[in-house]
Amino acid sequence: MQLTIKELRKQSGKTQAEMAKILGLSSANAYSLKERGERRFSIEEARVLSDVFGMDIEDIFFGTSITKTVN
Repeated sequence: MQLTIKELRKQSGKTQAEMAKILGLSSANAYSLKERGERRFSIEEARVLSDVFGMDIEDIFFGTSITKTVN
C-alpha cells in the first residue's frame, strides 16, 4: 500500500509549516495545496521530499521504484 505524502509527513513528525519552510514555500497553506494535490511539487521539491523522508522519488509519488537497465 502506498502512503500519501500527508501520511509520510506525519510519520516524520513534521508539521505543514515545517515542511513549507524546508521547501522554501511562503506558508503552510502553500504546502497544504501541494500535499492535497491541488498544486504540483517541482522536481527540486520532490528531491527535498526524498531527502526528508529517506525514500526514492519514485516510491513517494508512484509507490514503486523504477529500475534502469543499461545495455
